[in-house]
Amino acid sequence: MNKQAIIEAVAEAVGGTKASAEKAVDVVVDSIISSLKKGNDVSIAGLGIFAVKDRKAREARNPRTGESVHVPAMKVPKFKPAKALKEAVR
Repeated sequence: MNKQAIIEAVAEAVGGTKASAEKAVDVVVDSIISSLKKGNDVSIAGLGIFAVKDRKAREARNPRTGESVHVPAMKVPKFKPAKALKEAVR
C-alpha cells in the first residue's frame, strides 16, 4: 500500500473527494513530522509510537574499500508498534 492507496481508502471511507482526502492525509503526515522535528513523541492508539532517538557518533567501515569512516552523531526517527498492531499482523 502506498500514499495514493491510503488517500483512496480515506476518500471512500468518509465519502469525500480524493482531493480532500489527500489534504487530510498530508495534514496527518506533516503533523507527525513537525512534532518529531521538535523532539516530541507521537502516540497513535492501536498503531504505535513515533519517537526521535539520538545516535552516537561512531567509526564505520566502507565495505567496498575497507577504509574507516567517521559517522557523526545524529537524530533518527524510531517507531515502536502498539500491541494491537503486533497482534493484527500475526
